Amino acid sequence: MTEYRERLKKAQRVVVKIGSALLTDNGKGLNQPLMRSWAAQLAELMDQGKQVVLVSSGAVAEGVVRKGFCERPTTLAELQAAAALGQSGLVEAWQNAFEGKGKQTAQILLVHDDVVSDSRYQNAKATLNTLLDWGVVPVVNENDTVANEELKFGDNDSLAAIVANIVKADVLILLTDQEGMFDADPRKSKQAQLITESEAGDGSLLAMAGDGGKFGRGGMQSKVKAAELASCAKADTVIASGLVSNVVMRILDGETLGTLLYSPEAGEEERQAWFKALRQG
Repeated sequence: MTEYRERLKKAQRVVVKIGSALLTDNGKGLNQPLMRSWAAQLAELMDQGKQVVLVSSGAVAEGVVRKGFCERPTTLAELQAAAALGQSGLVEAWQNAFEGKGKQTAQILLVHDDVVSDSRYQNAKATLNTLLDWGVVPVVNENDTVANEELKFGDNDSLAAIVANIVKADVLILLTDQEGMFDADPRKSKQAQLITESEAGDGSLLAMAGDGGKFGRGGMQSKVKAAELASCAKADTVIASGLVSNVVMRILDGETLGTLLYSPEAGEEERQAWFKALRQG
């Protein structure tokens, strides 16, 4: 076990982001058995005294499924309507999953202005920290029903990295339908190798990353960028498959799963400058 995997075991505050492809079974509707499985893992972490924030994609994708569309809409009005339709089902599903483990959830919807504006940023920070102190699981999503292109975070990987900064998380876990990050597209190359560990911000990583999927906006590129942003909070990032049994618990036990993009050493002034640029960017 490397020193970076070892320090995952010491994490006390964890942000977990789950993507649309996983949550909606690649566009077939909310995968509630898997949601209950992830909720059980996060509840177990909380029982160990850790604090957990869940960043959940899936509102637009669930709305798309509910309307019976074959493809994600392209117009802003349709996307926002799909988000409004899907968000209620998404929140209810998470609430039911966590209540089964004796935990409460709270919905947090953010737009980019909530972190650009100092007063709104402080309000978001205070609310998230209070919920964590109460032992409640904040379920965070972008407020797609009102955000326009100028107000968007871009994808929920970026949102998760910002949340990791807001709550000063120790670890950001990005669960996807892929085993992790490879040095080439494993669907096209039999020689593709899983990258088990690298420094967040390594410029060569972006060149290896691919694009987003059919029902989501993110992709491996957005996860690489999110890892660099999360490092502003000194948070390490792990990209791993949410389909692996007990994946969150095993990651935080130091097991070599997925791709660990560890936070490089940097001075506090440099980190603050990074985050300031992030909030304004």
